Amino acid sequence: MNTQYAIDLTLRPTTFDLWHVSLAGAVLLLALMLIIVLLAMVIGLSRSRKKAAAMPVPAPEPVVKVVEKIVEVEKLVPAPAPEPVILKEATPDAALQLLGLLQSQARFIDFIKEDLAGFSDADIGIAARVVHEGCNKTINEHFTLAPVRTEQEGGKISLPKGFDAASVRLTGNIVGEPPFTGTLVHKGWQVTSVRLPKLTQGHNASIIAPAEVEL
Repeated sequence: MNTQYAIDLTLRPTTFDLWHVSLAGAVLLLALMLIIVLLAMVIGLSRSRKKAAAMPVPAPEPVVKVVEKIVEVEKLVPAPAPEPVILKEATPDAALQLLGLLQSQARFIDFIKEDLAGFSDADIGIAARVVHEGCNKTINEHFTLAPVRTEQEGGKISLPKGFDAASVRLTGNIVGEPPFTGTLVHKGWQVTSVRLPKLTQGHNASIIAPAEVEL
């Protein structure tokens, strides 16, 4: 036995109790709260747009000031400290020994300490010849010398970039950067070997020439 149910959608409720009143009131309250929230959002957006439009846009900083700031920053950066110059301690014994050799073979100290005002040029010339011969003998015996430059003095030479400034001294009008071209005024000298005699442990090198006493 089949039972059929028919629902009439055109029917309307004829009763309106307290439950329906509460439900309708809640719907109206939620709708009112939604409207208030939407109005508050719209007002906040319009105010923020007005503030953004009224706020002044900062002008771009001039390029010159930017460059000046960069330069100031570069000035604040400390430059690397130069490498310390290491000085070699020179022992006086070898120099004193050389003076002693020049004195013993050329009377070098006697000659330069002599007052030459009372001597004639001829007498000075004779004494200078003796000193010259003795000094030349001492130098050749204990040193080997060679010229720094092998070119002819008075001729033109060219100094490339990176030349040894310790072996070549520039004079005159020095302008610009190497290479330089100039006249060789002096060929220079350098020592290639040294043959000084060895000193004993108790030798006093400061005595250039001992005093002489004849008995």
